[in-house]
Amino acid sequence: MLSQQEMSDRFEIQDLCYRYAELVDTRNFDALATDVFTADAHIDYSELGGSVGNLQDTISFLKKALTPETFPSHQHLNGNIQISLQGDKASGRVMLFNPQEMSLPEGGTQIFVCGLWYLDKYVRTPAGWRMQERVEEKSYVFNAPDFLNL
Repeated sequence: MLSQQEMSDRFEIQDLCYRYAELVDTRNFDALATDVFTADAHIDYSELGGSVGNLQDTISFLKKALTPETFPSHQHLNGNIQISLQGDKASGRVMLFNPQEMSLPEGGTQIFVCGLWYLDKYVRTPAGWRMQERVEEKSYVFNAPDFLNL
């Protein structure tokens, strides 16, 4: 049976995952530094052609890659959040369903879907649980524009 602390920790980490999705989908990337990640976080989006690096590099990448002109709309839908607690540290595997609308070079848009897992490491901080590491693990891509090579 889970203790009250373990239940609280799990809910807080789940909320952290949902907050990440909200901030990315609303393009509030700077808030990732205060609300989601530790200052020394390592983020690896390379499975789907993205950046690998520290928090500031990741925020810069997101600001350049997820513009409204390139991606008019997108959703990061979390599911099957698996959390393993180890005191003030935790690890997680979070399923992501990510439909995206992308502008095409010849005009118009195309909707495609990415399925992946986030492999996370979390740490309890004075401000609450934060992500110390997030690594994408690709599952599938459906209907991506040919030029993306995903």
